[in-house]
Amino acid sequence: MSAAATTIAHEVPPQAGPRAFLRRLRGGDEIAHLITLTFSALILLITSMLVYELWANSHLSRAKFGWMFFWTRVWDPNFDNFGAAPFIYGTLVTSAVALCLAVPLGLASAIFLSELAPRKVSDVISFLIDLLAAVPSVIYGLLGIFIVVPVMRTTIGPALIHTLGNVPYIGALFHGPNYGVGFLTAGIVLAIMVVPFIISVSREVLLTVPREQREAALAMGATRWESTWKVVVPWARTGIMGSVFLALARALGETMAVTMVIGNAPTIAASLLSPGDTIASTIASQFTEATGDLYLSSLIELGLVLFLITFILNGLARILIVATGRGGGRPA
Repeated sequence: MSAAATTIAHEVPPQAGPRAFLRRLRGGDEIAHLITLTFSALILLITSMLVYELWANSHLSRAKFGWMFFWTRVWDPNFDNFGAAPFIYGTLVTSAVALCLAVPLGLASAIFLSELAPRKVSDVISFLIDLLAAVPSVIYGLLGIFIVVPVMRTTIGPALIHTLGNVPYIGALFHGPNYGVGFLTAGIVLAIMVVPFIISVSREVLLTVPREQREAALAMGATRWESTWKVVVPWARTGIMGSVFLALARALGETMAVTMVIGNAPTIAASLLSPGDTIASTIASQFTEATGDLYLSSLIELGLVLFLITFILNGLARILIVATGRGGGRPA
């Protein structure tokens, strides 16, 4: 028998049992595994408990209204008649308006800060943008009350009614009385709130694009803007979409700022100038006033509806990011 065979024959198999487990514990691997597994399971547990509490405490509303709760347009606490349709509508409309305003502004600002601005200027402005992202929402609400609402009432609203009010199809969005508060005002305030998130995340993503990609495009004869728009932005599209959906999640759940400028009217109106309400603002403004069990249960079911909307939209966002991010975010 050769020396190699003798060595193989006398090799000791890996030890298993309490001693081996204690040895791995002393090495730190098992401890790190257990700690990270516990924290991951804790996140799932908290989410499950949240869903369970919302589901269990909304049983009165679910039992009485059923699926009609989603499309009933009446919200009348005096007669215990509750429907979530006006608040679902207001939540989706204000979030859509916010994204329509914030995404072009945020993406353009991120491109300027990452590709065109001098590095020192970019760093200073980025620091200020990060500070804006940390401002409490009630401050934005005060900004909306004292600045956006008066401007909407005296300038922007009349201008939109005069210029677009009679345009076919579009005119319905800017028709009717202009109170200053409403869906459009809430959307503008939300856009101001979420644009720092889009700028900050998109800038960091654009800065991660390899320099070789820019230099290759310039070497092929592309201008600075062409290399940015046709090479850098497509390369970073997955991260940019992630920043957009992060902003969407913030817009869907925003409470105080929206409550202060939307008008708090449970109505569904085509005009963006009309007052309305959202799910989060309704819960915040009426929860302490809910005296009956059915009233309280309906508000809790509104919270469950908001959770479902957030879950569905974020799931669709994840699918969209995966679909567009194949190939590592590289342009096709």
